Amino acid sequence: MRLLITGGAGCLGSNLIEHYLPQGHEILVIDNFATGRREVVPEMDGLEVVEGSVADPVLVDRCFADFLPTHVIHSAAAYKEPDNWLEDATTNVTGTIHVVNAAAKAGVQRFVNFQTALCYGRPSQVPIPVTAPTAPFTSYGISKTAGEQYLAMSDLPHVSLRLANVTGPRLAIGPIPTFYTRLREGKGCFCSDTVRDFLDMSDFLSLMDIVLEAEAPTGIFNVSTGQGHSIKDIFDTVVDYLGISLDQPVPVVPPGDDDVPAVVLDPTATETAFGWKAAVGFDETIRKMLTWYDKHGVSAIYSHLATPEK
Repeated sequence: MRLLITGGAGCLGSNLIEHYLPQGHEILVIDNFATGRREVVPEMDGLEVVEGSVADPVLVDRCFADFLPTHVIHSAAAYKEPDNWLEDATTNVTGTIHVVNAAAKAGVQRFVNFQTALCYGRPSQVPIPVTAPTAPFTSYGISKTAGEQYLAMSDLPHVSLRLANVTGPRLAIGPIPTFYTRLREGKGCFCSDTVRDFLDMSDFLSLMDIVLEAEAPTGIFNVSTGQGHSIKDIFDTVVDYLGISLDQPVPVVPPGDDDVPAVVLDPTATETAFGWKAAVGFDETIRKMLTWYDKHGVSAIYSHLATPEK
């Protein structure tokens, strides 16, 4: 493949590079390093890195024209400032349109888009089937869903993956790095009274191998284990892993106005279409992540959620 990855310096993008570059594929990354880290995409044979935003149509068109990708993975997204609607729309909507249009002109063979599970809003059914209506209510969710809808209007052979919380090297968002960091520093924590699903990076990569095949199905798919776990479950796992004794129980607080009580995706249609099923369980997934933090540390932590008022 000649693989163009937007947002290649992020958690998913960088893991994809580490997965595909040793296989002999040529990779070009576009990243503005707003949340991705430059050091995870060093100069090396087979990898080209272009600093810039997908919101820049001239840069996007030049990258496609020069690199001539056969496959595109669109992982770039703005999410770190929940109230910055303009940045979210510029990157997640306009930027996606630029990438889709450039990919169509280049005649790419496969276009893979990463979508947030927050596209479903506050679902009436959990686990959430891929046929459930989209009803996002946050800037991040709204803008990502609009981008996905523009992609669906194109004639590109595309797959849009609605992702669970994919957990693996360089994860810098959510409760796992937050609890790990704060507990190691002796700081207090709280748990939102919410439920999420967590997918190990190895399971995600095994699906990507199938998705990128020429004859693989196209369309929209949920990517998940299908099993939900509370944020308190994560907290308890981190406490146990670190061997910490708590003076008092951790506070469990109601979800904020911009949060969702339960987001668990039903992967049944995905399992049927691709012959794939997640193999790594929850406890192993979380502990693998914590072991990685022991060795490599935690970078800056971001969230698409507003910080709750004290």
